[in-house]
Amino acid sequence: MDDCIFCKISKGDIPAEKIYEDKDILAFLDISPINKGHVVVIPKEHFSDIFETPDEVSSKLISATKTIGKALKKAMEVNRVILTIWGEDVPHTHMHAIPKKKDDDMYFWKQGKYDEGEIKKIGEKIRSAF
Repeated sequence: MDDCIFCKISKGDIPAEKIYEDKDILAFLDISPINKGHVVVIPKEHFSDIFETPDEVSSKLISATKTIGKALKKAMEVNRVILTIWGEDVPHTHMHAIPKKKDDDMYFWKQGKYDEGEIKKIGEKIRSAF
């Protein structure tokens, strides 16, 4: 889809801090994270929501998100990684993997931000945890 921001990121038209990529799936850091290290995981092919997404693609999406979640736990030194399929904000199937420490006062969808250069450092830290 020409006007889909996630399709533009997938094609490389919009830069993103990529965490994981294979033939079918792309994961990148959310630029307005709930918590630092918040990753968005998408199928590269456009599907408007999880109900439109073929089971084979959904399985790949969930499998990749689990792999990313394990790396997030290690890299961000957190107790849990919250996984969600929200689907309201961008009409392109996606999952969120959000690191959460035990005593986080985490609210959905508070929007945080990264300090200058911080997103690259966190991206490198997560990629090195695979």
